[in-house]
Amino acid sequence: MSRLPLSASVAENAGGDRLFAPAAARNLDALCDLLATHAPQKGRALEIASGTGQHVVGFAKRLPGLTWLPSDIDTARRASINAHAAEAALPNIAPALPLDATSPGWAAEHGPFDLIMLANLLHLIPTPATQSLITEAATALAPGGTLILYGPFKRAGQTTSPGDTRFDAELRAADPTIGYKDNIDMARWLSDAGLSPIDEVDMPANNLAFIARKPSP
Repeated sequence: MSRLPLSASVAENAGGDRLFAPAAARNLDALCDLLATHAPQKGRALEIASGTGQHVVGFAKRLPGLTWLPSDIDTARRASINAHAAEAALPNIAPALPLDATSPGWAAEHGPFDLIMLANLLHLIPTPATQSLITEAATALAPGGTLILYGPFKRAGQTTSPGDTRFDAELRAADPTIGYKDNIDMARWLSDAGLSPIDEVDMPANNLAFIARKPSP
């Protein structure tokens, strides 16, 4: 397995099982604002790759009408998610699910969801895994449901800052199969999965959010 650069995913111990990621703290307010504008206000919400759990606690506070199901493939991260949720004592966060969202078939077992949220994963996984994740997420959405994908992306084949150029190069040096995905490819993959309309929202620090919806019958 290739070793990712340390800048790809940094989390430190915050006491007990809790982990703390500075990057998650920095973008939480912007993501909460994004959800408040584009997410449904009630129903079931799945967060893919919840990481430390900082995000899902913030989301559950900001959107209390949604019942949040966090998930992660890593045991330590799931323990951290559950510890953060227990500390927050919110009634709308379920125990963390051991989910690999790039694996085919999970949608039939865990859906339907009114919202699926994913932040900062797609640049860390290969293109086929990204396409599989999008296809499964689209299947797992309820009719009229919303998929939100956030992170760093290329625009028309180009990175948008020297820092993004450097980070993308670090990722590809560690593993040539990963790195920033392109917004044009993303729009096509979302459309191929049957999602429409698809909107792009510029976010702080040169990040981008895709808002895609599953048509109602």
